[in-house]
Amino acid sequence: MSREVMYQRCAGIDVHLRFLVVCLSRIEAGQRRKEIRTFRNETADLLALRAWLLQEQCSHVGMESTGVYWMQVYRRLEGFFEVVVANAQHIKAVPGRKTDVQDAEWIADLLQHGLLTASFVPSQEQQDVRDLTRLRVSLVQERTRLVNRVRHPCSKRPDSNCPACEAL
Repeated sequence: MSREVMYQRCAGIDVHLRFLVVCLSRIEAGQRRKEIRTFRNETADLLALRAWLLQEQCSHVGMESTGVYWMQVYRRLEGFFEVVVANAQHIKAVPGRKTDVQDAEWIADLLQHGLLTASFVPSQEQQDVRDLTRLRVSLVQERTRLVNRVRHPCSKRPDSNCPACEAL
C-alpha cells in the first residue's frame, strides 16, 4: 500500500551546528529520485542552498527544530518556500535511522507525503519582542542579585553608621 504524494518536489534538511544535510526528493515519470547534498551552516552556503532549491523548483522544505540551529536556516528560506519546522521528537520517534543522510531522507519522505506537523514559528518581530523580554527579565534578576549582595554585609551590622547601608 503506497501513500499519496502531496508534494512533487520537496526537501528534507537535517540541521546541525556547523552543517546541513539536504535531501531533495522529486517525483519524475512516476519514479522518486533523491539527491543528497551537504552545506555549511553559514550565510554563503545557505544562500547557495536556497539557489539550488529554487533552481530545482522545490516547493516545500522540512526540517526538525533542533535547538536553535534551525532558526538561521528558516530565516534564509522563508518567503521562498513553504517551510515546515517539525518537532524533533515526532520525527525521531521512528527507530532505525542512524545517519544524517537517513535523517534528511526521512524528513523529505514524511514531508512529501504530508506527514509532518508544523510547529509554531513566531514572526521575526514577535521573536525580537520575546528576546527583549527575556533580556529584561535577566537584567532585572541580575540587578536584584547585586542589590542583595550589597545589602548582605550591611545586614550583619545594622547599628553601624555606614553611608552605603543607610542609602539602601
